[in-house]
Parts: sequence; C-alpha cells; structure tokens
Amino acid sequence: MAKAVFVQKGDNIDFTAADAVEYMDVVPLEDKVGIALEDIPAGGTGTVTLTGAYILPAATGAAIKVGQKVYWDGTNSVITGTATNNTFAGHAITAKASAGTAVTVRLG
Repeated sequence: MAKAVFVQKGDNIDFTAADAVEYMDVVPLEDKVGIALEDIPAGGTGTVTLTGAYILPAATGAAIKVGQKVYWDGTNSVITGTATNNTFAGHAITAKASAGTAVTVRLG
C-alpha cells in the first residue's frame, strides 16, 4: 500500500507570484482563490492562505444568499454568484442585497 508523507496542515501555502501581490489581495489559483498574507514581489514567493472568512468586494445587480457558492471575477475584481469564466472562491456567510457592494466569504 502506498504511504503518504505529511508536509503541512495546508491552511497556508507558498505561492510564487507572476505579478506583484499586496497583503490581503485575492490570489486566483487554478480552481480556487486564496488571500495573500504578505506582500509578494513579482517572481517572489510568499504566503497565501486557503482558509478563513473575509469581507470581499462584490458585484452589484444580484443578491447573494447565505451558503451560496460564490466566485471571483478577476476581470472586475469582485465576488459574484456567476460561475462561468470565474474562479470558485467559497461560500457566502452573509447575505448581500442586489445593491450591496461587499459580502463575507468563507474560502472554499
């Protein structure tokens, strides 16, 4: 039987930034997002967390319900309920009215 080797808990990962990233920036990964825990220069490596709850800017025009899957729209730098062409961010843990501009998201 194959054996696993424990590396780390996995809440935080080392991330090499193609472009400069600032502390608390949303960092789109392949199929999810993380949050930068420090400034990371272009080409540098820094810490990105994959866990926690954060208030993030949200697109206006559509309500978001508690527990709803939400996505990061990297073009407009906002959370949206639309999956198409966006990166899964997590689940809303607060409701957002259609005119709201922020929502609390538990990273997913």
